[in-house]
Amino acid sequence: MRLTRREFVRTAVAATAGAAVAGLTAAGAQATPLPPRRSVGAPQSWMGTLPDSTSLLRLTIPGTHDSCCNNALHGTPWAQTQNWALPDQFQQGIRFLDMRLNGLQDHMSDSFGVYHSSAYQGITFDGVLDACRNFLARNPGEVIVMRVKKEDGTDNDVGGSFEQVFDGYLDAKGYRSLFWIGNHVPTLGEARGRIVLIAQFGNQLPALQWPTGDNGNLSNNYFYLQDHYKANGLMGIDSGSAGGTGSFGGGKTIGGTGSADVGSSGGDKFSYVSNCFDKAAADTGNSLMYINFTSYSDNAWPRDNADAIMPQVERYLTAHRTQAGHFGIVPMDFPDLFPNVLGLLLEKNFL
Repeated sequence: MRLTRREFVRTAVAATAGAAVAGLTAAGAQATPLPPRRSVGAPQSWMGTLPDSTSLLRLTIPGTHDSCCNNALHGTPWAQTQNWALPDQFQQGIRFLDMRLNGLQDHMSDSFGVYHSSAYQGITFDGVLDACRNFLARNPGEVIVMRVKKEDGTDNDVGGSFEQVFDGYLDAKGYRSLFWIGNHVPTLGEARGRIVLIAQFGNQLPALQWPTGDNGNLSNNYFYLQDHYKANGLMGIDSGSAGGTGSFGGGKTIGGTGSADVGSSGGDKFSYVSNCFDKAAADTGNSLMYINFTSYSDNAWPRDNADAIMPQVERYLTAHRTQAGHFGIVPMDFPDLFPNVLGLLLEKNFL
């Protein structure tokens, strides 16, 4: 029986518990130097230079996929998607975090751990929020956008108590003032110094809600999401949208589960990425927030998939460098290995 990559990770975690696993941290392909960029200021404070009236709908926001999966010891290299820890991500301009949460062993009633499938990533949600708070205290002009997803498949599943535990973070643990929770996409002025919550769990919060559906182009009243992460016949681990049971406000699937072979070349995946870039740039009325995952699953390490697709993303961004418009949120694997991509995304906000 062929395992999915989600099942492979779960099996490998059990088989290698307590063993040392070497991380894939070798340097990426040499980046081709670009012509001098427009000044975006210091990347740790790039939002602070933009007007308060600027809507997040008008921005190009670099992000990370499975943002805390930066150590291969926490689930084998199949689960590692980042090299940078959160403080490094913030310093380099990353402003979208992808948080997959469930119960924390021995603290199931009041705490979350961060997971990739069944693999605990060695950091609690408290640690994530403290890192965000410390960064925002030093850079009060910045905004962090955070997707919070109930990660299924863990051994510490809080089940229907997820919202109750999350509410405990807001009130009992005192993090409510750190969040901007609202049912519209805010301006920078509304949200500076805080985390904009996008909820992907059963909840009654007046918050932005992640689209329902899986593995496709998905949308609701707030977002257009490109998250083709697997195709028929490929092993796959959830890179985006599976799960979540909230009342998401009219979510719909456009295109459904992919049927084309994504492949280690990243070719088919790149067509989805470029189409979403095109769609975002063409939305001059800023009707939706676009979220465009460059990550995808294949019968390969996440690092290998990033090596395949990110040079194509760089070529697209370079070719459209002077084009007016925005590209929305762009979650990536291993952005440290592709500094030109990160720089080109940030530059888009200053044309």
